Amino acid sequence: MSKRDELIAKYAADLKDKCGVTADMDLLTKVTIGCGPSIYNADAATVSGSDESELETVKNNFLIKKLGLSASDDLDGAIDSVMETYGRSNRNKYRAVVYYLLTKHFGKESIY
Repeated sequence: MSKRDELIAKYAADLKDKCGVTADMDLLTKVTIGCGPSIYNADAATVSGSDESELETVKNNFLIKKLGLSASDDLDGAIDSVMETYGRSNRNKYRAVVYYLLTKHFGKESIY
């Protein structure tokens, strides 16, 4: 099993255990690949739910640039909702899981 496959399995377990979501493995794999090499870097692989600049980066680089959403959509509300689903007290929020949940939230699976 490759390192990426191991991470995808870990993300799927996170979705199931912490978010109560059964992962669409095909979409999760595509989202993980879309994250690029950042998934192998401990700092870049996670999202800090309490760091405003980090959440701005998710909003600008993922929601607006990648998913093609406009700033008028309720992006902050969606991010807040995903952080709530993932669990605010949960220290490690994996970027691929956050992106997966946001993709599902906005129904943008077709982008992948």
